[in-house]
Amino acid sequence: MRLELTEEQELLHRTVRDFASAELRPNAARWDREGRFPAEVVPKLAQLGLLGLNVSPDLGGAGLGMIGTALAVEAISWGDGSIGLTVASHNSLCAGHILQFAGDRQKRTYLPELASGRMLGAWCLTEAQAGSDAANIQTRAVRSGTGWVLNGAKLFVTQGSVAGVYVVMAVTDSGKGRRGISAFIVDRETPGLRVGKKEDKLGLRASDTAEVIFEDSEVPAEALIGAEGEGYRQAMATLERGRIGIGAMAVGIGRAALDDSITYAEQRKAFGKALAELQAIQFMVADMAVELDAAWLMVLRAAWLADAGRPFGREASMAKLFASEAAARATNKGVQIHGGYGFIRDYPVERYYRDVKLTEIGEGTSEIQRIIIAKSLLEE
Repeated sequence: MRLELTEEQELLHRTVRDFASAELRPNAARWDREGRFPAEVVPKLAQLGLLGLNVSPDLGGAGLGMIGTALAVEAISWGDGSIGLTVASHNSLCAGHILQFAGDRQKRTYLPELASGRMLGAWCLTEAQAGSDAANIQTRAVRSGTGWVLNGAKLFVTQGSVAGVYVVMAVTDSGKGRRGISAFIVDRETPGLRVGKKEDKLGLRASDTAEVIFEDSEVPAEALIGAEGEGYRQAMATLERGRIGIGAMAVGIGRAALDDSITYAEQRKAFGKALAELQAIQFMVADMAVELDAAWLMVLRAAWLADAGRPFGREASMAKLFASEAAARATNKGVQIHGGYGFIRDYPVERYYRDVKLTEIGEGTSEIQRIIIAKSLLEE
């Protein structure tokens, strides 16, 4: 594995980090307080190519691969985890699913719209009774004379209320279990599609999360992605790439906590000296840096394998598991270093502490990652 980044990749990371510093960090606290998705940022993300990271240039994307995606998501998440989640989910889940499994006509219809930011994408898998048990979804798609009719409700949909297109997993044959699940592309204007409850969340409050409901929503036959019954397999493969993005997001949030903690420790004085001179603080900063760098290398390894066309599912789960938990430890230490100030909203570290928790849950919980990793090892 080659660890050295190319000049183009280094430029990408610097450019996105500069954007995050100028456009996201100054506004992140306000967006968090308001619990508002900042739609005004979307054109700026599109202008930088951040909404078509894996989409080929002939379809309007940047064609950067998974390493490029990881670099961009890490840098964006350093600026604001909510926007990091928006970029990660849009690229890895909705656009990623279409990119991997849709037909040429579907790709040419939707990917240019997604890459340009003219529409955002959402991915609909989770339901009230189907979280980690994704095969237990209840949303149904029944054949009609001209296509399919969808009925059901999806929960925790990122971009749920602001998306222009949705990739939806639904049961097409209830007698076949997971092999009876299919995937569909559903336009926002589809009759019977409506947005339900918008979630009031602990963290990532500027990321749009909502329930999406389908009531006799009729879609054409060509809305089916791939063959009937392939939806579950497609979803699991899409999640593998999504875990690389969530790992990168976790590292970005963790590094924001580390940077802020170093600045605070150098400026704050206690017992007649700067906090940074106290060994207890030095040890915490060292642990944060070591674990976040290790996590970042794991994320890059998984991304490198994906770009090389090699199996990467286990490595993606390892990266996501370690990065999310390392970042959670880093934000916890960041709050501790800030002391009482870490517990109030005047300092961003309390937001990092809240935001990072989602990385241990989304795209498969830490427990699910451990199951995946153990199974892959024991079945070798």
